[in-house]
Amino acid sequence: MGAPMAKNLLAKGFELTVWNRDGSKCAELVQAGAKQASTAAACVAASDVTIAMLSDPEAALAVVFGPDGVLGAIDSTKSYVDMSTVDATTSTKICEGVTGAGGRFLEAPVSGSKGPAIQGQLVIMAAGDAALFQECELAFAAMGKKAFHLGAVGAGAKMKLVVNMVMGSMMGAFCEGMALADGAGLSQSDLLEVLSLGAIANPMFALKGPAVMSREFPPAFPLKHQQKDMRLALALGDELNQTLPIAAASNERYTQALASGHGDNDFAAVYNATKPPQ
Repeated sequence: MGAPMAKNLLAKGFELTVWNRDGSKCAELVQAGAKQASTAAACVAASDVTIAMLSDPEAALAVVFGPDGVLGAIDSTKSYVDMSTVDATTSTKICEGVTGAGGRFLEAPVSGSKGPAIQGQLVIMAAGDAALFQECELAFAAMGKKAFHLGAVGAGAKMKLVVNMVMGSMMGAFCEGMALADGAGLSQSDLLEVLSLGAIANPMFALKGPAVMSREFPPAFPLKHQQKDMRLALALGDELNQTLPIAAASNERYTQALASGHGDNDFAAVYNATKPPQ
């Protein structure tokens, strides 16, 4: 996700210094005009605003608080925008670290997978420093089609988890429907067309339906990340004493698919936990 977002920033004329835990992943961005930093701290030191896009809460915390991490270079002239999908507790902890060192913080997780990231069509759900949000509007416009400021830190993280919980539950129901149609001797292609003409027509079914039919799942949004988001959403429900039985049932399917080795496939590979290969 981070690489195509960075490319869109470069295309709009932003000067970028980039860093990755795997330095080789910066090569394409360097060829496109970015400079490469040796550490996260060096990246922050070279930048007024640092944007992070990391895989999970553990990675987000390690990059900020770990050796040669973000906090090593944060001061009153620096701002940190975390676009990773994490829980509100993680986001709040990072905010406290950054602001405690004198910097400014904005969380800004995104809705959209690899395709929208490449196309600059992400939906950005920001929360935190309102002035920093305004300063980032041009950068957000380069990466996304709409940016929301949702309030205090934690609101963006919670909104992203709600969105991905709904998406994951929809995909689980869709895969069950595709499996049921197949088991009943119906054409999955016909089911896709019927769905496309009714009230529940949506781009996700149209996009993922062919992958389900072919059982080919190149990763646009890896299943391991969808399962992580389901788990974090369920934890938010527990925190709020909100029962989420549909999401919990869907998460069981993702957990089964993950255990079966589909974590690096697209999240539509949850179909394989719904209707195993015969």
